[in-house]
Amino acid sequence: MLICAHHLAFNYGDSRILENVNIDVEKGDYLVIAGANGAGKSTLIKGLVGLKKPQEGVIHYSFEHKSNGLGYMPQQHVFQKDFPASVEEIARTGLPRDKGFSPFFSKAEKREVLRILNLLGIGDLARKSFSTLSGGQQQRVLLARALLASRELLILDEPTAGLDPLVTAEFYQILGTLNAKGTALVMVSHDLKLALKDANKVLYLQEGIAQLYSKNDFLQSEIGKKVVQK
Repeated sequence: MLICAHHLAFNYGDSRILENVNIDVEKGDYLVIAGANGAGKSTLIKGLVGLKKPQEGVIHYSFEHKSNGLGYMPQQHVFQKDFPASVEEIARTGLPRDKGFSPFFSKAEKREVLRILNLLGIGDLARKSFSTLSGGQQQRVLLARALLASRELLILDEPTAGLDPLVTAEFYQILGTLNAKGTALVMVSHDLKLALKDANKVLYLQEGIAQLYSKNDFLQSEIGKKVVQK
């Protein structure tokens, strides 16, 4: 089990927005977090990656490599699109720094960065400025950054927001391939038809309540039929 989160509750200001959330993420899982705007999806993601403390409940993590636990890909607006750095420089900020901060990277680390960039089809862009890339290319760079932090578990917050349909489909194909190779995924998504193609679990947030489903149970539920058809 990679994540065991039980009885989580989160507030926004003085208002309770999520209550009694329970999530278990196992190796190889592909969990999609869905719900209406304002349901608390991003708040929950921030809680899972340690950026927001829950008012109630506990979160336990269990990773094979303590220094290489989870990779986090925030919403794109968190990462400035005109950030003045190269693709390689941004990607390698995901590398774990076990020996403390150092401005230098080993040859092995540089090779690993290039390997991941090549895996995602952007190795030829390594020296390009991040700000000159298309939206889809920028998202691949941020995915590379998350993968360099961990290949056990990636947590992604609306990674295809603002991308055109073709680029979105290509991005989900990459995620499906990564999952098939053993990387567990936890992702907020509005593109349910694409996300559910390879997912095995759905956590649906509605009116402060989180319901965990298998993919098949979700698709057969009333809410699943409603939101997927929509």
